[in-house]
Amino acid sequence: MTRALWAALCLMLCAGPSVAEPDVTRTVLDFSDLENWDQDEHGAALDAFLVTCRDFDDLDWDALCALAQQKPNAREFFELFFRPVLIEDGKPALFTGYFEPELDGSLSPGGRYRYPIYRQPDVAKYARPWLTRKQIETGEYMKGKGFEIAWVDDPVELFFLQIQGSGRIRLPNGSVIRVGYGGSNGHPYRSVGVELVRRGIYKAHQVSADVIKNWVRRNPVVGQELLWHNPSYVFFRRVTSVPADRGPLGAMNRSVTEGRTVAVDPAYVPLGAPVWVEKDGENPIRRLMMAQDTGSAIKGAQRADIFFGTGDAAGREAGKLKDPGRMVVLLPIQRAYAMATEPDL
Repeated sequence: MTRALWAALCLMLCAGPSVAEPDVTRTVLDFSDLENWDQDEHGAALDAFLVTCRDFDDLDWDALCALAQQKPNAREFFELFFRPVLIEDGKPALFTGYFEPELDGSLSPGGRYRYPIYRQPDVAKYARPWLTRKQIETGEYMKGKGFEIAWVDDPVELFFLQIQGSGRIRLPNGSVIRVGYGGSNGHPYRSVGVELVRRGIYKAHQVSADVIKNWVRRNPVVGQELLWHNPSYVFFRRVTSVPADRGPLGAMNRSVTEGRTVAVDPAYVPLGAPVWVEKDGENPIRRLMMAQDTGSAIKGAQRADIFFGTGDAAGREAGKLKDPGRMVVLLPIQRAYAMATEPDL
């Protein structure tokens, strides 16, 4: 390690304490407190860390990123320069999952490819709120004006593509294009799952993405009306900066990594920080992930959304995840102790 790098690392000791929120506790733990820590593939976690660590604009993190680029022993790197911090806000932990959908589509309409993926018209950027979902899909404003990016074969999958906010479109020749979030019509999101429960069709614990999709397909007329219950509409943009074989862009504008990226609430967890996940439930997870994404429904110190990858199989796994557990953030040593609200005795 260079003298300059050591000097940069030592500057961590100058970090001052931050003021903790009155209802939030931050407790410094030992690595021995992390269940099955020694059984993880720390090298895979270090690779995920390197994807986004260069984007930090902070001396503590910059020095650690420079060291990580020298490819040290991964487990020793995390244990030597970080401390686990349990951040709690009084709410129980909740882990869910998300994924990148893959739809069948075409760059031109015809045959089964009848449902357009639209880019956002300029007028929709300024008229807030703009047309509703139903008005966009049934009216004449969008048709034939060049707003189409592609056409897909399934309106239900298109609806859920909008919920996820990004995805891949597999074309008839086998090639793939990627689309990302490109704006909205400004209307509030309404859950169609909650609406199914309100109508007495399902109990809350029965509702999942697959359940909703199957119900809409079995009941095409009322199913379409159910989708229109959500007036919010998402527009897309063509993403050409990310190869199709890499993960979609997360909140840090870098590709997320299957099984190693977690979406968090940045009010509690710094984006890019390593996060130790102890997810309980049917298929427990004990793994070091990176806080590289966010989500509108991800709120709270112990709330996280795990990225499961691309395609239908990933979607099924992500869709059934709703488990308790614990999330522990790894912070640079001096910063961890400076933020602690419970002393390490």
